[in-house]
Amino acid sequence: MSTEALPVRPVIEVRDIGKSYGAITALSGISTSVYAGQVTCVLGDNGAGKSTFIKILAGSHAPSHGELLLDGEPVHFSSPRAALDTGIATVYQDLAVVPLMPVWRNFFLGSELTKGRGPLRRLDIAAMKRITTTELANMGIDLRDVDQPIGTLSGGERQCVAIARAVYFGARVLILDEPTAALGVKQSGVVLRYIARSRDRGLGVIFITHNPHHAYPVGDRFLLLNRGTSLGTFEKKDITLGELTSLMAGGAELDSLTHELERELGADSAIVAELQQEATERPRP
Repeated sequence: MSTEALPVRPVIEVRDIGKSYGAITALSGISTSVYAGQVTCVLGDNGAGKSTFIKILAGSHAPSHGELLLDGEPVHFSSPRAALDTGIATVYQDLAVVPLMPVWRNFFLGSELTKGRGPLRRLDIAAMKRITTTELANMGIDLRDVDQPIGTLSGGERQCVAIARAVYFGARVLILDEPTAALGVKQSGVVLRYIARSRDRGLGVIFITHNPHHAYPVGDRFLLLNRGTSLGTFEKKDITLGELTSLMAGGAELDSLTHELERELGADSAIVAELQQEATERPRP
């Protein structure tokens, strides 16, 4: 969805959000917006504050200060269930699946369909299998058999099942916690394709990652975090992949490392030459 076609009001907006644990400040002064039909990428290295940011949006933690708005109205989530009830679904890196259970059972885990009443009430297995197959197909996921244990699927396929499940159960905003972190190149590409499909179905997607090469192809907006603070939010049209990578890596730190290695390893070192080339070619934001 183009920026010009964006609705006036974002689905989620955070204003000056912060979180402190006693004397330790984990997050400070974070502001951004999430729109329907857009992928908002939240990028940062380990310790940047990505996990704390997720927990606030998902209702696991209350912010210490700042304001969270849903459809333009201030909101306070008392629990992850409260956030889920408003349509904010979070798919964590560990996925919370039961590996030995079949795909269809994991799809409906905790929300099983039943039929009959009283002592005759039982699981509606046929309906759950049918819905699982249909919903996965709608996302472009073609599984051989939804009866197979979900643990037999690849990491990318399991991520895609979790995404399809969230969409089926009414997610308006989909938060994805490092979905490609433990995947190879091919499986990462599979997950990125389903992220794009979720966006095209009108969901607001929040893609948490430390990899700008995964974020840039599918992202519409980029929030950069560094040690709990924001480096800014950028529209895709306003920043290149090289600039995004440079901001994340820290241009000054990379230059300093290059000079330090040059002194210790010598000017002819292949490592130094490679770093010098990267520093030379790196676009300056």
